[in-house]
Amino acid sequence: MCKGIYDPIVLKTIGSSQKTIDNPERAIFQGGLIMKGEISMAQLTMRDRFKKATGVVCKQGMVQFPVSDTAIAIIAAVVGQNEEELDLISAFDDKPSQTLAQLIESSGLSEEKIEQLATSLAKKGLIFNQPSSSGVMIYRLLPLMLVGLMEYKFMVELTGSREEKDLARLFEKLLEELKDQIQDNFETLSPLFNSAPAVDRTVPNKLMEDGKPIKIIPVQKALDNSEEFVLPSQTVDEIINKFDDIAVGYCFCRQRRSLLGDDCNTHAPTLNCFTFGKSARHTAAQGFAKKVTKEEARKIMAEAAQAGLIHKAFHPGSRESSPETSICNCCKDCCDTLGLWRKGTLPLINSTYHLSVIDQETCSGCGTCVEWCPTDAIALNEDGLAQREEGACLGCGVCSRFCPEEAISLQEGLRRVFIMPPQLRSA
Repeated sequence: MCKGIYDPIVLKTIGSSQKTIDNPERAIFQGGLIMKGEISMAQLTMRDRFKKATGVVCKQGMVQFPVSDTAIAIIAAVVGQNEEELDLISAFDDKPSQTLAQLIESSGLSEEKIEQLATSLAKKGLIFNQPSSSGVMIYRLLPLMLVGLMEYKFMVELTGSREEKDLARLFEKLLEELKDQIQDNFETLSPLFNSAPAVDRTVPNKLMEDGKPIKIIPVQKALDNSEEFVLPSQTVDEIINKFDDIAVGYCFCRQRRSLLGDDCNTHAPTLNCFTFGKSARHTAAQGFAKKVTKEEARKIMAEAAQAGLIHKAFHPGSRESSPETSICNCCKDCCDTLGLWRKGTLPLINSTYHLSVIDQETCSGCGTCVEWCPTDAIALNEDGLAQREEGACLGCGVCSRFCPEEAISLQEGLRRVFIMPPQLRSA
């Protein structure tokens, strides 16, 4: 691994270095030093190609990964012994999103060859190839995860093959290595994590189990700069109504866990991972998801809510002013975001517009809300009644939905939930 580039792991959103040049006469590629002008792409060995291509993929997305043997093995398993595909990946080294003209220049490949290779890599989950709003085709290299290769590879209907299980184990090992690096640099990373934007946004469940609406307590004060703030959609129906293109695939978290022999304890449905607009067109075109109508989407969302799943929306670049790209329907048991937080790997960073409020005079202390809360934000106090910790509440409404006493309401108010992962090792 190249010295100083990914040690320690940092979030790209913090502005971490993409490349380090120790000597102006040298260009540093992941896994080794290639002298400028001395070695052409044609002279690289397959090992060099895998290292270089893996290094370029590893620096994409919010989380920077080291170029470990595990990361290289993942790229090798997905790409195979395809030199040209590895070379096209490496062409994204300086710029992760490029037009066809830019790729011709950066890769040295012909237009026909680029389109062929990009189409293949898109189906493998490594390239997002969709036209911009002006109609210009843009090719973007995807990260290993959040949202990229890992999500797309396990979003399809799985067969339970050896290859799928091997890939699931490689990603599990990669995440274990990430946890080790986070824990080794915990004190350094804490303030950096704290300044990162929300990864996702909670869209609340607003119906109780019997179909009655959950009580909503209006916001008590005006938002700062409220005249400039446009509140994102607060129901899944509002989001569905925005889009003509909607696609649904299988939950990549529950599917990956199942391949590892860790089936969902809540027996949650899996066909409920949604993409919208340009993302829907991409996932459908590559076979990661299938197009559905608005009515079909509403039915699937209703089934997800009935199962107690949490609606989490994603926006491009964490910009909530931009239309949603996807919605995950997450269970407490399998969700990668929740799991990585609990295991000490990554913080939980979420945007929400609601907060659960428990009426202790109505609460019977049954503990149903304690069982359902995805972040363990609710516990029974010394009086045996439910008590909520504000800083850990996602405002998802799952506790309200299943409360048999109708003792839990949702209070409006924009909040950012930030919870550091547990520090598993002493400083």
